[in-house]
Amino acid sequence: MIINKMFNLIIKSLCLYLVIFTNAFATQDFDLWLKKFQSIAIESGVSKKVVFEIMSNAKFLPKVIEYDRYQPEFYEDTFTYIKKRSSNRKIKAGVKLYNQEKNIIEKIEKDFQVEKELLLALMGIETNFGKYLGKMDIVSSLATLSYDKRRSDFFTKELLILLKLVDSNIISKDILYGSWAGAFGNFQFMPRTIRNYAIDYNKNKTIELKDTEDSFASAANYLKTIGWKKNQPCFFKIDLKDNIPKKYLNSSARNIKNKRKVIFFKKYIKNFERLNIEDNLKTAIIIPDKDIIPGAETLSPAYIVFENYEKILNWNRSLRFALAVCTLKESFKNEI
Repeated sequence: MIINKMFNLIIKSLCLYLVIFTNAFATQDFDLWLKKFQSIAIESGVSKKVVFEIMSNAKFLPKVIEYDRYQPEFYEDTFTYIKKRSSNRKIKAGVKLYNQEKNIIEKIEKDFQVEKELLLALMGIETNFGKYLGKMDIVSSLATLSYDKRRSDFFTKELLILLKLVDSNIISKDILYGSWAGAFGNFQFMPRTIRNYAIDYNKNKTIELKDTEDSFASAANYLKTIGWKKNQPCFFKIDLKDNIPKKYLNSSARNIKNKRKVIFFKKYIKNFERLNIEDNLKTAIIIPDKDIIPGAETLSPAYIVFENYEKILNWNRSLRFALAVCTLKESFKNEI
């Protein structure tokens, strides 16, 4: 525990140093970057009116760089991460929302064949059921991250998509407030996700991602489209034997490798008989703490994960995020 606290303190100190060092040169260079980006946006087909109207107030936000460098997925161990996001308080809040919006949530579940418990879990973890939608100017957030070097290409594309969504009147320029990463609405959709999956479910000619109907339906549409399979497992916690070859142990969310049928891993799992899993399901093994805790015991905690788990990774490329979502989903099954 002491080692973990010291490690977290070191990470925080390094992040603070990087932010201070970066900010010393950022503002002047950001203004030059902004002019260049505006030209790129116009060349890509966004109207000059929207480009100058939206981007004229864009600012470099130092806090965004700090948040980017110190995300919970980077430093919280799995037990802590899941516990914080699947508390009794969160479960009660989710049940309350379900009871208030039961008819529409169940209709969406039926229409898209995506469990209501999963939708509640995602909304609960993303925005605490709409209570924390974010108040940051997402244009400035995306511009800051686009200007920054860590993932510049990704956020430049997201910012261009956002401008095109405004230019096409799909979303209003007056509601562009959300998370530090540029995500928006009850389920924290990035601009690309809005473009590809958001829908006007209630047919009022406006996509309202802070509204229950459109936001739940858009999230369900996303999950259905990427291949979520209703009533199929997400993961099981397992106890591994020491003889498991390291090549079967995944610690990166970017690429889950060495997948096999469940029956193949039987010889490596101590508690296999208690899991009640179909032998022929395709699966993999993850050890999520290996990449964040110095000297961590690589065999614990360990999980056997299925195709649905990987669909949640499409939503957020974090092993711990996907585990937390599926944990909260199962908690709702016992309460709704």
